[in-house]
Amino acid sequence: MDDKLKLLSQKKQQLAALRPLPKQLQQNLDEWFKVELTYSSNAIEGNILTRIETAEVIERGIDVIIPGKPLKDLLEARNHAQAIEFVKALAKRTKSHQFIKEQDIKDIHKIILTGIDESNTGRYRQTEVFIKGSNTNFPLPQAVPNAMQKFIQWLQELQEVHPVQVAADAHFKFVSIHPFADGNGRTARLLMNLILLINSYPMAVIRNEERIRYLESFDFVRNKKDMQPFYNIIEMAVERSLDAYLNAAQGKPVMLHLKPKPSKTDKLLRIGELARLTGETIHTLRYWLEEGLLVVKDHTGGGYQLFEPSMVDQVREIRRLQNVERLTLHEIKRRLSHPPAG
Repeated sequence: MDDKLKLLSQKKQQLAALRPLPKQLQQNLDEWFKVELTYSSNAIEGNILTRIETAEVIERGIDVIIPGKPLKDLLEARNHAQAIEFVKALAKRTKSHQFIKEQDIKDIHKIILTGIDESNTGRYRQTEVFIKGSNTNFPLPQAVPNAMQKFIQWLQELQEVHPVQVAADAHFKFVSIHPFADGNGRTARLLMNLILLINSYPMAVIRNEERIRYLESFDFVRNKKDMQPFYNIIEMAVERSLDAYLNAAQGKPVMLHLKPKPSKTDKLLRIGELARLTGETIHTLRYWLEEGLLVVKDHTGGGYQLFEPSMVDQVREIRRLQNVERLTLHEIKRRLSHPPAG
């Protein structure tokens, strides 16, 4: 067990010694995490409700009037909040991750898509799936049922592994199968939290502010065969929740640990952001980077490349030189190194 997992175990033990928390305090924390988890998980998938709007829907239902926001986004907020309550109840009656059933996962998914895509709720996909900006190959539709059976078998046989690692591995393996036509990310994050709750950890939130780093970590793991960057994201989310609960139990400020902190690299761009701003694919940008046409300015703590905003103009210039002047990559590299005078 690495040092971070040991630290998480210690903090969980400290929290266990302080439980049960006062009823009102526990309720306030539960409500805050429900809103934040619902907002962040949906926003990662493209939902445009704000945190406040998400809270309004959870509290008042989908009849609340929010101008300019589609009904689908309101339904996603309502459904996700209901799925959280389902996961909490399921965790209370499930002894360990080894008792999670395939039907439990289908039931979570069914709640997520209720009223949005009834034909696919709780049903495995019948078509191939593709993720924009990723070259990942997912199992063919006919292979999904067997892949999910093996996934459940893996969970049942998994012993003597730290629960936070189990939660992270389950999250990654599930997303790699992508068993449903839609709602896989939200289902994966709820499955992760089900495992955490079963093991007496608080629910963990992958923030929308971490979206690019989080999504890029899947490709990093698949390409580099190194789970650590993905583990880092999950472990950081778990520690934030533990710190928040510990502070609350000790009468200390809670939001200190929950609000996103500004970073010295906030103004730098991850490759996914660079792709979005330029309209190029991540694959193309990586190829140009390998060819020496782009420059990495810095790296995140997880090892992800960061680019200066000026690289946006450089990417556009590379594409212009290709399409307009019909230069080869070798010629473009030379042009960028020695721009024409005047």
